Amino acid sequence: MAKYIYEYKIWPNFIWDDRVVNALFGEVKLMQGKIIGEMNALGFSAKEEATLNTLTLDVVKSSEIEGELLNYQQVRSSIARRLGINTAGLIPSNRYIEGVVEMMLDATQRHELPLTEERLFGWHAALFPTGYSGPYKIEVGKYRTGRMQIVSGGMGKEKVHYEAIEPKLVKVQMDDFLTWFNNNHSLDPVLKAAIAHFWFIIIHPFDDGNGRIARAITDMLLARAEHSSERFYSMSSQILIERQGYYNILQKVQHSTGNITEWLEWFLHCLKNAIMATEHTTQNILHKAQFWKLNEQTPINERQRLMLNKLLDGFEGKLKTSKWAKITKVSTDTALRDIKDLVEKGILQETAEKGRSTNYELTYRAD
Repeated sequence: MAKYIYEYKIWPNFIWDDRVVNALFGEVKLMQGKIIGEMNALGFSAKEEATLNTLTLDVVKSSEIEGELLNYQQVRSSIARRLGINTAGLIPSNRYIEGVVEMMLDATQRHELPLTEERLFGWHAALFPTGYSGPYKIEVGKYRTGRMQIVSGGMGKEKVHYEAIEPKLVKVQMDDFLTWFNNNHSLDPVLKAAIAHFWFIIIHPFDDGNGRIARAITDMLLARAEHSSERFYSMSSQILIERQGYYNILQKVQHSTGNITEWLEWFLHCLKNAIMATEHTTQNILHKAQFWKLNEQTPINERQRLMLNKLLDGFEGKLKTSKWAKITKVSTDTALRDIKDLVEKGILQETAEKGRSTNYELTYRAD
């Protein structure tokens, strides 16, 4: 069987081909600058909205990569509460969501602080508040003491994809990783994010949650690269889209003799795609900001604000009085009054198609 990268003497002194990496790296840095410029032109509330959307996506998609589906609105509410963002319709969330949000916000909002063993243990404990991963009891808030294999297939047909560093070496390896993380200032934080992600995944220091913590470390370094806790693109969302490629490249480079060019190339491509995907989101946020600017003097109640934001975010299906009543938890009479009021103010209109019940849409269109 092929040796793992950590079994070679060069480990963890990675090497890569500068010619291959630098061209892509230059593109990514240009795109980062462009997206920050576009966002800064949006104004405070729109930037706040963009950060809230991005952090919510990061938390939801990072968990989805691991096969865990979190409630988007609960995650969004938890982040909004913690960041002091005033948003309509805040809803309570469970302990698990609170823990995942806590980890992500600590990584991105306090990105300049050193990454320590204690901090990592805190993140791990936040991810597993009950001490269990699903039905299994795991070691929480400390490095693993057992062997770690990544396996697929049913009983008797297991396929080992990766066997991590043996447990007695985890502490020493993590000490080296944290020393490099906190003291190597010669590397650009974007490249450092790529290397840190790979290095952490190879060590696989915890019983569970390694992928989510690796992605939080990535976000922490990307925030450092931009000197800002505001997040405008989601790396985790893009990794989810490119999940098969992510696993394939990790499986390939884990057997490298120390050259991680292919991993860096994949990571930078993924980051580039994540930034490109944000351009569409930016347009939506700009559209929303323009709408509220136009209507800043218009009297609008909280229910109306909630529903208008849903429409601006891309409401699924047709807006009917019954849906309005259900979402805002009011009677159909009250819902109809809210809608008619917005029709009179020229914000909503009846749609062209006729049916058994009337549908409504925004009159506002982005330029």
